[in-house]
Amino acid sequence: MNVVLITIISLGVLGSLAAIILYFVAQKFKVFEDPRIDQVEEVLPAANCGGCGYPGCRAFAEAMVKSDDISDLNCPVGGADTMSAAAAILGKEVAAADPMVAVVRCNGTCENRPRITEYDGATSCTIATSLYGGDTGCSNGCLGLGECVDACAFNAMYMDEETGLPVIIEDNCVSCGACVDACPKNIIELRKKGPKSRRIFVSCVNTDKGAAAKKACSVACIACKKCQKICPFDAITVENNLAYIDYNKCKLCRKCVAECPTNAIHMINFPPPKPKVEKPVAESAE
Repeated sequence: MNVVLITIISLGVLGSLAAIILYFVAQKFKVFEDPRIDQVEEVLPAANCGGCGYPGCRAFAEAMVKSDDISDLNCPVGGADTMSAAAAILGKEVAAADPMVAVVRCNGTCENRPRITEYDGATSCTIATSLYGGDTGCSNGCLGLGECVDACAFNAMYMDEETGLPVIIEDNCVSCGACVDACPKNIIELRKKGPKSRRIFVSCVNTDKGAAAKKACSVACIACKKCQKICPFDAITVENNLAYIDYNKCKLCRKCVAECPTNAIHMINFPPPKPKVEKPVAESAE
């Protein structure tokens, strides 16, 4: 009986000593967490999409609290209202970021880009890209397997069965960039929404020389540089056989759209052009 009692007392004393030691060790190595992290996280949208550049809203909240200057941080899902609320908690100022939206830089529809092979394999753009260049003469264009659509968590994309290309639902797009990362062909880009949601961009990523690009797709950029020459704002550059429009410089004048011989430059949400009214020819007096 005495042996059992001594054992119980010994274990109790050892347990108490271990608990005391663990308590002091925990206090010694305790990591302080700023309570503002929880407050900032509460105002974030909890999308955990990674569009901010961090693995989740918690990590983004930590970055905001630790940063002296949060002007380079942005939550694309929450937008200006969310960033303002988070900044108010921290007593910091944040500049309003221009809203962005995804655009598909490929117009290789079935009509514009005829199929020359038939793919019968895994329905994954990444896998298909590693196996072959594509089922058309353009090895740079969209494969049409919808990996970008699967990556979108906001129902902002769908595959158009008629064209075989992804379509962006602008009102649902939060510019998280998931579709951009998912596309192995790099045909999806985040661009500024622009005033009245109007945008102009080159809907082509084909870097082949003009003749080869035109043969593969009737609306491909042929790097003729006509758009670059007519742009009054130096917003267009032509490199590696491909034109690109800088959305920070573009003033949406649309001169390049009319100048492009292959209709590779697209304009979004512009009103239709007014029909030209021909002036009546004055009859000469006899």
